Amino acid sequence: MLSDDKLIEQIKAGDEQAAEELITRYYASILRYCRWHCSSVEKAEDLTQETFYKLFKNISGYKGKRKFKAYLYTIANRLCIDESRKSPSYPLEDEESIVDECNEILRLEDKEEVNYLLSTLSPEQREAIILRFGEQLEFHEIAKVMGCNMRTAQSRVRNGLKIMRKEQANEK
Repeated sequence: MLSDDKLIEQIKAGDEQAAEELITRYYASILRYCRWHCSSVEKAEDLTQETFYKLFKNISGYKGKRKFKAYLYTIANRLCIDESRKSPSYPLEDEESIVDECNEILRLEDKEEVNYLLSTLSPEQREAIILRFGEQLEFHEIAKVMGCNMRTAQSRVRNGLKIMRKEQANEK
């Protein structure tokens, strides 16, 4: 299996198969990520397609200095932010992946409770937790996507989980 950077080189050389491989590799995860930020599956699909469109349109701008996955999520993140300004809704009730991850971390069985706990977080904390546990991004990747340093990304996740645990304890 070719690395992402090798695929990018081939895409720059006009290899359409390499582009298909890259889309196949990341489409589902980008769609899932966009879905967390959209009120409808259709809008998430549009944002996912737009993410890949912008990637390929500006592929010459990718120099391989950053990890490709973080670069791609940064494009998706910016599109989702733009979309959220139009409709500030972050539905979480259907998001099995992040709920399951938070269940495991917080040892909860009630998915509605996890959704409630996620809703108590700031948008930055919720985003960091979604990227860390929903998309399994490393902290340095989260930092690149969110435009902050790695310590800030770690702090947002740690503080978000702390708030969720405290809120959980208050409910009992």
